[in-house]
Amino acid sequence: MSKGCIYCSGPLFCPEERAGMSQVARIFEESGYATFLPHRDGIERFVLGSANNPAANLPGVSKLTRAINRAIFCLDIYQIVEVCDALVFNMNGRVPDEGGVVETAVAWTAGKPLIIYKNDARSKVGGNDNSMITGLSPEFATVGELETLPREIEKAREKIRTASPNLHRGENLPPQVRTALERGRRIWAVLQNLPTPRNSKETIELLEQLTLETREG
Repeated sequence: MSKGCIYCSGPLFCPEERAGMSQVARIFEESGYATFLPHRDGIERFVLGSANNPAANLPGVSKLTRAINRAIFCLDIYQIVEVCDALVFNMNGRVPDEGGVVETAVAWTAGKPLIIYKNDARSKVGGNDNSMITGLSPEFATVGELETLPREIEKAREKIRTASPNLHRGENLPPQVRTALERGRRIWAVLQNLPTPRNSKETIELLEQLTLETREG
């Protein structure tokens, strides 16, 4: 039985970054957790290879690109706020991953347990990380050893369990958040029920179907 699901947030735009994120997920999985890894489980796995393709800015194509980005946003917000029990942010890199910073802030605002993993000194200023990021973690600090992540996430979860009840759920969420969650829920259902695309044509068809779930109404 799974101990819960961990959202693995961080950089994923090159093979080395994705390998690092996969390593983070594997540490949790070996300790009995399920994980959501965007480049493996989300829409990102269908589009990362073409993210820097100049054709993405062509008329018509750019409209689909914007719709895909909206779908990625809604699905990731849904996973963070509703599906996953906790979040780990891999802050390694020259600068913290921008999307990861937002995802970590969303998890913090939603009252989710979270930890920040970092064993890279490059982004420190005066020997310290940005306090607006580290302040999201329970100890106002980062975790430096990969092997300790499962233990540290349990400490964070225990702190949340002993805190006051989180009232920022369901109808208490802002309307725009509820809208993103509902769209993300529909997108996830589509992803779960459709076969994996076998070629670029089927990938485009899948992406077009997913973007339909982000439309109004």
